[in-house]
Amino acid sequence: MQGFLKEFKEFAVKGNVIDMAVGIIIGGAFSPIVNSLVKDIIMPPIGFVLNNVDFKNLYFSITPTSEHYATVAEAQEAGLVTINYGVFINTLISFLIVSFAVFLLVKAINKLKAEKKEECVAPAEPTTKECKFCCSTINIKATKCPHCASELQ
Repeated sequence: MQGFLKEFKEFAVKGNVIDMAVGIIIGGAFSPIVNSLVKDIIMPPIGFVLNNVDFKNLYFSITPTSEHYATVAEAQEAGLVTINYGVFINTLISFLIVSFAVFLLVKAINKLKAEKKEECVAPAEPTTKECKFCCSTINIKATKCPHCASELQ
């Protein structure tokens, strides 16, 4: 039992779990913003271009009826069973916007990580040195300068 609790504690305090929790919290806070963006900014112009279509009120009635109601709420009040495909379109657009925003965020984070990784790379060992007598560049393993024949240490 102690081994199980120790293993759970190690799992719970790992950075990935904490990062995931922060992501979920931010995602929850980000959701109303995206919903408002879709509902209040993106869908009205699209509806206007498509002859003032209000996507949230697009539905298909499964219940046979000769009447058509202007809104989903009116149709459901009348007892119709509806498939609300307009709400689905809004939700799909919201999903695409969130997915794109997450893609851009992950891309930016990966770019920052790559830059940080480049900074952490140790410099390569030198392969040449300078002769202190004639100032020529020579192999680091040389014991005698090929240019001036001086003995090197």
